[in-house]
Amino acid sequence: MPISDTVKLIGDVTIHHPALVNLYGCQVGDGSRIGAFVEIQKGATVGEKCKISSHTFICEGVTIEDEVFVGHGVMFTNDRFPRATNPDGSAQSDEDWTLEFTQVKRRASIGSNATIMCGITIGEGALIAAGAVVTKNVPDHAIVAGVPAKVVGDVRNS
Repeated sequence: MPISDTVKLIGDVTIHHPALVNLYGCQVGDGSRIGAFVEIQKGATVGEKCKISSHTFICEGVTIEDEVFVGHGVMFTNDRFPRATNPDGSAQSDEDWTLEFTQVKRRASIGSNATIMCGITIGEGALIAAGAVVTKNVPDHAIVAGVPAKVVGDVRNS
């Protein structure tokens, strides 16, 4: 099943194409909308009244607060040093890496095709430009753009 019985959907959650998503072990809040080809992994949380656009990947360790917009094809990460194998050539398991947490605060907006590196916080009301690679914390209300993303403005002045 693309939507596992381990998923906690709170209230009225809209999943536009239930057969075309992969949700397991996550929680999605009331009033949120999930597009096609979205994966939300175990331990991830999506708040209330969020919009998660198609082709987005939200991995374990990501918390998205209320009223957040996530554009198409946004990728989150949760491992700073990803490897397929250990130095001895054996396949890595859950014990062989460190989960890093990421928080997206209330009313932030993340543009299409942005990549969000692990272990950071995106501030309340912040705006991440399309295609940005976010490697550091983003202040509340900041506009960030580029690779790596840098503060280029403030949404309150736009």
